[in-house]
Amino acid sequence: MSFLTDLIVAVLAGYLAFTNFLADGLLAIYPSEDASVAEVEQVETTILDELAKLPSRFDDVIPDILLKNNAYQQATVIGSEGFTGATTDDPLEALVNVFCTLTTDEYIRTTTGTGFFIDPDGIIMTNAHVAQFLLLEETDSFGEADCTIRTGTPAAPEYQAELLYLPPAWVVANASVLNDVVPLGTGERDYALLYVSARVDEEPLPAKFPALDFDSELLPVSTKDEEVVAAGYPAADLIKYGPSADLLPKKALTTVSELYTFGSNYADVFSIRGSDVGVEGASGGPIVNTDGEVIGMIVTRGDDELDGSGSLRAITLSHVDRTILQETGFSLAENLNGNLAFRSQIFAETLAPFLVGILEENN
Repeated sequence: MSFLTDLIVAVLAGYLAFTNFLADGLLAIYPSEDASVAEVEQVETTILDELAKLPSRFDDVIPDILLKNNAYQQATVIGSEGFTGATTDDPLEALVNVFCTLTTDEYIRTTTGTGFFIDPDGIIMTNAHVAQFLLLEETDSFGEADCTIRTGTPAAPEYQAELLYLPPAWVVANASVLNDVVPLGTGERDYALLYVSARVDEEPLPAKFPALDFDSELLPVSTKDEEVVAAGYPAADLIKYGPSADLLPKKALTTVSELYTFGSNYADVFSIRGSDVGVEGASGGPIVNTDGEVIGMIVTRGDDELDGSGSLRAITLSHVDRTILQETGFSLAENLNGNLAFRSQIFAETLAPFLVGILEENN
């Protein structure tokens, strides 16, 4: 597996340099089309000066397995029948609780995170550090893993889900921290897409799911201090009382306090001021603007000294859009279309074994 990883790194070196160059070139979006070179350079400098910088861990490895898989590419562009667009503007209606257990001979580990429906065909967006446990359902190397999608107040088992997409670059960079009780990191590429495949009671799936609208455009610097709504399934009671405790969805009005970049020259991450949502378990929850659009997803705790108790950080949907395009060849919106069941099957057959192998090698 080490040889395979090294080979992928070598093959992708030129590709990575090329995509980084393209990302820098997209800064021309900010000034007008007839702006001079000096004006463009001035805009770039201003953007960089006003964004706080976070370290990037993805300068060397961007596996392109799905880019080269013809079946995956074809399944993504084949249209699917059904609904498109938002079906609710209430974050609480779109929320789900991703509840996983990992059972070994020595212990039973429980993990809980938040997700939300981003497409009415049953696509859920959540964190990669939550969705990675669905990978473990494919191997017994770490124990017996089982994940269930829960909804409602309190959260109750509702659906089974399959992985639709998990960034390979994130797994490569974070494989060694799988067993960390409290994963640390900046949140870079920490996202995943799940596909609801069945109800736990084996009843038919709904014709449409309560999905939120989203905005994957680049966030302007003026987003600072704007009001937003954060939502999630905080797990304070679960931590205090154990797995039998009820989890209740919450949403809270707060404001954006700072924008950050991973060196992409774009707003990749933003922090929000403290609220009741800001405890463990809220990771994967949406951050919604005043237009009812998801502009970010919660990934880590924030800086409580600067932003108050319960502060959070969220990756922007523009960060998700740009990086998923790098790894799959399709935008976020395009990744929500196509033959979802077939794409999930191809992911399970082609990419999942590779990712599981990386996890096994590093743990």
